[in-house]
Formats: sequence, structure tokens, C-alpha cells
Amino acid sequence: MSCNQQENKSAHHTQAVADSLPSRLENCDVTVSEIYFSKSLNDAKKLVSIDDQGQVIFKVGEKRDFFSDPDGKLSNNTAPILLKEIDNEQPFTFSAKVIPQFTENGTYDAGVLYVYANDRLYQKHCFEQDEAGQHRVVTVKTDQTSDDSNHEVIQNKFVYLKLSSDGQTIASYYSIDNKNWKMARLYKNNYPKRLYVGISAQCPLGKGSTSIFENVTFTNAAVKDFRRGI
Repeated sequence: MSCNQQENKSAHHTQAVADSLPSRLENCDVTVSEIYFSKSLNDAKKLVSIDDQGQVIFKVGEKRDFFSDPDGKLSNNTAPILLKEIDNEQPFTFSAKVIPQFTENGTYDAGVLYVYANDRLYQKHCFEQDEAGQHRVVTVKTDQTSDDSNHEVIQNKFVYLKLSSDGQTIASYYSIDNKNWKMARLYKNNYPKRLYVGISAQCPLGKGSTSIFENVTFTNAAVKDFRRGI
């Protein structure tokens, strides 16, 4: 099979995945830092508030997660996500300062940025609490099933997360100061033209969690250096 045939097969597979599930998205009308979020998943629009300082406060209930476990045991697609529709044929960069309100027993609690096509085709970019109580950058890429990749431990109470695409490549970055970025993940952008980016909070095991988002930004431009994220 030629390279072009392989690429076409991959593209057709991705589009088939994108079209295979009925949409569970609901219309909403939420504006954050001049960014219009028009879709809500799992009642996200009811769980988000914006305070006087412009902070987005995202509160979720117990056992809310988005993960398609390869063996099915941990699969859960109940996490609420606030979503902005984008044209994936155009470049974009989506970022936010993420401040989860971590607790002693909040294993896997996280504040999350999403690239989302549907329940079986998405990527999560998280600031998450691991099994040892440490706080890490975590990325999860899902195409039918999810992988799970833990990255650096972050000592701060917050981290800046960023997703960027030039239409061909999509990458995830994190930073402590919003200036110096590290790459967490990079791969081919095989998502369909109609795509969403979004924010979310998750609480897979506990009774509920809160994550705060600041400096939420979206631009129709990609980073210039995909290795350095700038």
C-alpha cells in the first residue's frame, strides 16, 4: 500500500469515527474573555460561573471523567465540557491558566483543556493529581480508546496549558510563567473540519471538584515553533 493510500485510509477512518456517534451537545451561550462557547456537554453550562475578576469557576460532581479505557473497566464519558466550535482547516491556538482546587483525597481530579470531535475522538490536556498526590501535566489522546501519558510534576498551584495546530500538526504545551513552554505531545491533526476546543473539570473517584480558569485565549494562528511552543 502506498503512503498516499495509507494517509487516505487514515483520514477516512478518522472521519468515520467522527460521524459514527450521535451528538450529545446542547446549545449554550457563554462568553469568557471574548471567547464564545456555543456548546455544552453533560450540563457544563449549568456548572460554570464567572466571578467579578473574570475567573471561570467550574464545579463538577462525583465520578465525572472522560476516558475510553482499552479494556472498558474505567470507561466514563460524564465529565462536563464547555465547547467552542472551530474550523479545523484553519490554524488555531487555545490556552488558559488552570488552577485546580486540589484536595488530599482528590486522585485524578483535574482542570482540563479539550480538543473534541465526539465521545470517541478527542484529546485531553490536564493539570491532574496522581495516585501519589502529586500534581502533573497529563495528556490523553483518544481514537476509539484512550492512551494515558503522565508528564512533569508541577510544584505550583497553577499551570498554563496550550493547544495549537497549523492544520497539519497539533501539539500540547505547558508553562509555569506563560513565557517558557515545554511540549507534552505532538501528532498529526487527523480531526475533522468541524471541531471543538473546550474547558472542563473532572473528578473520577471523589465526591466533586472545582477548577478555576484564567486568561482563557483563542487565536486563529499557530505557534511558529512546534518544538518550543512559541
